[in-house]
Amino acid sequence: MRDELRLELSGEKTLITHARTSAAKFLGYEITTQHNTSGRKSVNGIIGLRVPRTVITAKSAPYLRHGRPATLHALQNLDDHDIVEAYGAQYRGIAQYYLLAGDVYRLNRLRWVMESSLLKTLAAKHGSSMSAMAARHKTTIGTPHGPRTCFEAVRRREGNRKPQVARFGGIPLKRQKYAVISDRIPGPEPLPLQGAGHRLLRRRRELRGNSDQVQVHHIARLAELP
Repeated sequence: MRDELRLELSGEKTLITHARTSAAKFLGYEITTQHNTSGRKSVNGIIGLRVPRTVITAKSAPYLRHGRPATLHALQNLDDHDIVEAYGAQYRGIAQYYLLAGDVYRLNRLRWVMESSLLKTLAAKHGSSMSAMAARHKTTIGTPHGPRTCFEAVRRREGNRKPQVARFGGIPLKRQKYAVISDRIPGPEPLPLQGAGHRLLRRRRELRGNSDQVQVHHIARLAELP
């Protein structure tokens, strides 16, 4: 690397390991070479991608209290559409990012944790039960791998405008060899901006609902107000 390519390697960021016994980490994945002991030699030596267990633990943590799925009280006062949208966006970003992994099915643990937390949050909002919320929002959608169950909340809008649909789940956790990663891994913050604050950051006028530039003018200094 140094003599022929004229590259200097960082000791802190460089790892030399045996890929059969120890995984290398790169862009959130674990990279290994596959080895089959059951007689299928065709897979021996093929590079495999895995979901790190630490990722599942870290992404589940915001939705757990004392090791169990919990209500997110910071989302409790939003409407059902925004609650489902907040959970759905987080889960969708993680699941889509790891579709290249051979063991993407391991994200079923994260799905269960987030799903239980979602239903608890909805139940707390309505003073109801998780089973009642599941019955209200559960639906079935079509996917390339067949029908899948998910949770859906619909926001009706005035006039002929299409309703807004928020979904959680419904993503087949099966490896997609040629998946295109077009989404980022969401950060640890499970509480995206919602409502008026979100629209203000997008420069959206509250009354008109368009995306024109917004200007704010103060008619007096705060100190001069009665």
